[in-house]
Amino acid sequence: MKQPTTRMLFSYWDALRGARAAPDRAEIEPGAIRHVLPDTFILELDRERRAVIRLAGTRLCALFGGELKDRSFASLWPHANAAEARRCLDIVTGETAGIVVGLVGTTPREARVDLEMVLLPLRHRSQPHVRVLGAIAPAAVPAWLGFDAVTRLETVSVRVLLASPVPPPPVTAVEVEVERPPVRRFTVYQGGRSALG
Repeated sequence: MKQPTTRMLFSYWDALRGARAAPDRAEIEPGAIRHVLPDTFILELDRERRAVIRLAGTRLCALFGGELKDRSFASLWPHANAAEARRCLDIVTGETAGIVVGLVGTTPREARVDLEMVLLPLRHRSQPHVRVLGAIAPAAVPAWLGFDAVTRLETVSVRVLLASPVPPPPVTAVEVEVERPPVRRFTVYQGGRSALG
């Protein structure tokens, strides 16, 4: 991940989940991610894994030119490329893994901006595959932000985020086996001779 926003959100999510595949939606504490909150969103998925944006930060809404709540996630892509959004969600929910996505956003005036998106699975009321936490951050804040808006996205890269390595459990005294060298003893034999055995 290249952008501080996506790195921070992933680090928070990764620490929150611990050894689990994903944390619960109720565990997300907005105050803990207040620095990246304007760029974050939460998706709600139905049984067919169609996603609707349930929450969206203010900077994200400004980037897309209006309120994103209740908007279809796939609608951020042109109709011909809407399958790209579905493919990203299939990876996140099918693998219960986070992904980082390289995007290019384009305005009606053909201004372009490089974006980075992270999508991270969440559980909701003990059910997996029903919520996704995400963020979209520009490589550089465009001068036209607030005056123009991204109306279509193009996916340029997708990478699955591997789980953090889990540290091995601490070694206890019961588990330690030390191989000791054989002990040599002095033995006396009758007849006055001695030998080491």
